[in-house]
Amino acid sequence: MIGGSASGFFTASLLARAGCAVEVLERSDQLDPTPRTLIVTSHMRTLLGRVGETSVVNEIRKFELFTDGRAAQVPLDRPDLIIERSRLIRDLAEDAQGHGAKISFGNRFVDLQSNGTGLRVNVERGQDARVEELHADVVVGADGALSRVAQSAGWPRQPTVPLVQAIVRVPADMSINTVRVWFVPDDTPYFYWLIPESSERAVLGLIGEDGQETRRCLERFMEKRGFTPLGYQGARIPVYDRWTPVERRVGAGRVFLVGDAAGQVKVSTVGGIVTGFRGAIGVTESIMNGGESRELRSLRRELDLHLLIRKTIHQFKQADYSRMVDLMNDSTRRSLSQYTRDEASRVLWNIALSQPRLLLLALRGLLSGGSILPKNRG
Repeated sequence: MIGGSASGFFTASLLARAGCAVEVLERSDQLDPTPRTLIVTSHMRTLLGRVGETSVVNEIRKFELFTDGRAAQVPLDRPDLIIERSRLIRDLAEDAQGHGAKISFGNRFVDLQSNGTGLRVNVERGQDARVEELHADVVVGADGALSRVAQSAGWPRQPTVPLVQAIVRVPADMSINTVRVWFVPDDTPYFYWLIPESSERAVLGLIGEDGQETRRCLERFMEKRGFTPLGYQGARIPVYDRWTPVERRVGAGRVFLVGDAAGQVKVSTVGGIVTGFRGAIGVTESIMNGGESRELRSLRRELDLHLLIRKTIHQFKQADYSRMVDLMNDSTRRSLSQYTRDEASRVLWNIALSQPRLLLLALRGLLSGGSILPKNRG
């Protein structure tokens, strides 16, 4: 396993439970993941159980949507979870070790080749920078959106977009069980969000297409609304534009990708924690079942639906978002309350029944064309 990511440690845990000898190679000298506040659906608890519970810092019961002076509220039947990424990764690492996986620090992945019967993995040891050969039947790349494993095994480089968020104080008029979302298409084809992690602190952020311009947009947004940044967090997030096959053969060896390395991200909201965990389940099934995985087939359908949603709204103008908010009747809100972002097919089906005019608006967005890929694919 290359990379100590959330999906990587979960995959390591699943494989170790299945009886495999697993070693996670992590580049850093110790487990010190970058802190970042994230929002996930309750499906994380369904998949992990008690593992990762210490990473949950808040629960969200309502969304408030804003666009061009209009507003809509969507209560949630099942709370979304606000998690601290570094805590989650530590919990998953501990769980993987508890099930028998080994974690080796100070190992920078260099490349891999066939060794005739399996794979030869070259790693650079951090202490003396010497390159050492390791051997395995299976290598799993869990090393993020700019995966070196993917590059070494011949997968094409995937496009990414910048995520930037500022740590700010919670506004006096905001409940800590509420997330606020603003649609400002002149700034970003995605959205701004304000996510409270406690009664005092929240993160205000957005996804953009160009890193410097995204930061400038966030700073203008904060200045306009009176926010003072206490710090910043950022990352590059893969843009799912088609399914990435998770396995490649290198000689007699098998190479897999999981999580961000495989682009397993909901491109509608650019969230990848739950889908990365589903990818971990799928990769484990595929390794153990000779390439077969029901979970991967289901995940592909889910990610393709999110791609369809993103294509319908990616070209929306301000008037389109205003129309969308105006069309959100009580039945539509109930559908959004009842089903989560990780149940795209149910959401779409129930919205189609409750408000057909939203489908016409979406169809117009889909037919307007244009690419969801960032101008800068780096």
